[in-house]
Amino acid sequence: MSHTPDTSASVPLQADPAPGASAESGPAEAPAVAGGGAEAKPASHDSALPDALVAFMLERWAPVSRDLPQPIAHADVYAARRRALSKQFPAETLVIPTGHEKVRANDTHYRFRPGSDFFYLTGNLEPDCVLVMAPQEGGGHRDILFVEPNPGRGDKTFFTDRAKGELWVGPRLGIEQSRARFGVDECRGLPELDAFLGGLVGAVTRPHRVLRGMSERVDKLLPRHDRDKQLGEALSEMRLLKDALEIAELEAVVASTKRGFEDVIRALPGGRSEREVEGIFNLRARVEGNDVGYGTIAAAGHHACILHWTRNDGRLEPGELLLLDAGVEGNALYTADITRTLPIGGRFSPEQRAIYELVLEAQEAAIGEVKPGNDFMEPNRAAMRVLARGLERLGILHVSAEEALKEDKQFYRRYSLHNVSHMLGLDVHDCAQARQQVYKYGKLKPGMVLTVEPGLYFQLDDETVPERYRGIGVRIEDDILVTESGCRNLSIDIPRTVSDVEAWMAGLWAAPRG
Repeated sequence: MSHTPDTSASVPLQADPAPGASAESGPAEAPAVAGGGAEAKPASHDSALPDALVAFMLERWAPVSRDLPQPIAHADVYAARRRALSKQFPAETLVIPTGHEKVRANDTHYRFRPGSDFFYLTGNLEPDCVLVMAPQEGGGHRDILFVEPNPGRGDKTFFTDRAKGELWVGPRLGIEQSRARFGVDECRGLPELDAFLGGLVGAVTRPHRVLRGMSERVDKLLPRHDRDKQLGEALSEMRLLKDALEIAELEAVVASTKRGFEDVIRALPGGRSEREVEGIFNLRARVEGNDVGYGTIAAAGHHACILHWTRNDGRLEPGELLLLDAGVEGNALYTADITRTLPIGGRFSPEQRAIYELVLEAQEAAIGEVKPGNDFMEPNRAAMRVLARGLERLGILHVSAEEALKEDKQFYRRYSLHNVSHMLGLDVHDCAQARQQVYKYGKLKPGMVLTVEPGLYFQLDDETVPERYRGIGVRIEDDILVTESGCRNLSIDIPRTVSDVEAWMAGLWAAPRG
């Protein structure tokens, strides 16, 4: 298969690549650093800047276009989401920050990824921004987006500021350009944010809600209230039901994830380490999308029995299994979440096959219970019944399946620690702030997307397990859309049965490299 990115299936919801930055009209403003703090200090290894160099750096730059950028793709979708949120909280100010870059080590940062709720409402990928939805007298809200100003080449910070300067970190839109780009009612510079938020808690406190935990600065400016929690709940519950554009994005990242799995399979002959597997998959994620949606789990041999094995420092050995749990996060930030357990040498041993087929049987039973009106937990109950009966049949459970399944026993969980489903979307564990009665104890509805991922894990030192099964770990995971009449497996094209997996691997190894 060619490594050329295939984006034909993608329906991007994200901001399109930003055009070249343009200077703000009017007086230049010093840019805020890290969301409105003091000007960035030079690094310890920087040289001083003589005044003559500063003056020279400010001279003879080409005029900047005053044309406003085109709106982002699907700006109307983001606006409709804001209007839907507005109706839930009339006459209250809503404050939704995106968050800030996080330090990795000393003065280096992790690559920034916007807060999911902020992105869901704006499509804006820049750090430090804050969306404020201010109530209007006639009803509804006015959308105010606080963004980093862009003073252009008329202010020395464009080359002196390591954190925000364009010659250090690249161009940004600025205030008026952001207003046009993101289709909001108004944009303001981040230096104005403190005063604006301070006005909500002056002599007369105005009703407001804050999405907490995204910006320490915003959290400090506005006193915490119990009602803040309801804003996070409302956003998570809105995101439970995916629209057609979101489903298209998920389909695209699932397809990209399949290509990443195929990249890994092609490299298995001669492959040496789990870290190679991680790197190969992650290359596909960066070439075709924004990143991986979560830390890639490349667990070979007995490492597959550790549920979230991300050290990925083990060896690949023929005759063992590779549990690959990975997902591409697209440029619109939606992520796939797929697991396949692959025989490193291309064929399952009889013991591996027995465990794999039991897990697949459990998955099929669970997928059969993904339908509107069923409890969210029903797929899990169906899978656990199959696993318990299979464990009894294999001589691993030393009590009956019925006994092991009792609520006050749950002995089967020694070998399968986790439930089989979580919601999926902008986050791999999506909609996490939704109320339990709506999510975990709620009913499945058309538009929901959830994983179905049963697994069995037999530890090397578990003396309750026959020796021939110890060290085997199997998980099979697919991304399932709830439809009006049942469900649709978005990842159905990624082989799952023993025979299909073996044929898939053999076919990729036999095919000439493209």
